[in-house]
Amino acid sequence: MAQTSKDRRFPRGALFGAGALVGLSLLATGFARVTGIGTSQAPTANVVQSRELRFEDRSDGGVAVYEAETGRMVDVLAPGTNGFVRGVLRGLARERRSEKVGSAPPFVLTRWSDGRLSIEDAATHERIELIAFGQTNFAAFARLLNDRSASR
Repeated sequence: MAQTSKDRRFPRGALFGAGALVGLSLLATGFARVTGIGTSQAPTANVVQSRELRFEDRSDGGVAVYEAETGRMVDVLAPGTNGFVRGVLRGLARERRSEKVGSAPPFVLTRWSDGRLSIEDAATHERIELIAFGQTNFAAFARLLNDRSASR
């Protein structure tokens, strides 16, 4: 006589084994969370240099960069250049529009002690880690930290 599918049962040993594996995984995760053993954490970095900047579109297609605190012009991004900087700023501006924030609050460009560089929107707290986009794009923002005040 042939066995039907109704007569077959799932092996209890496999079911208990799977349950034990799930329970052990949850227990190990909870232990690691509470004690910190077996986990890794990124080292805390300190601010090395920081600058609050405002960016304004110019009628010629360029972008003027101003130091927020003094209103002093830091640089002008020539028309058709600095595509990465413009792209990052467009993304941050899109976030500002969705949260109905104007263009007045500055962006904070920060160099960290671990070598990272980030730009953060002071209004939306959106932060972009710039090292993730390669050295050339990193350098496009890093130069804005240097005090190259324009006499334009």
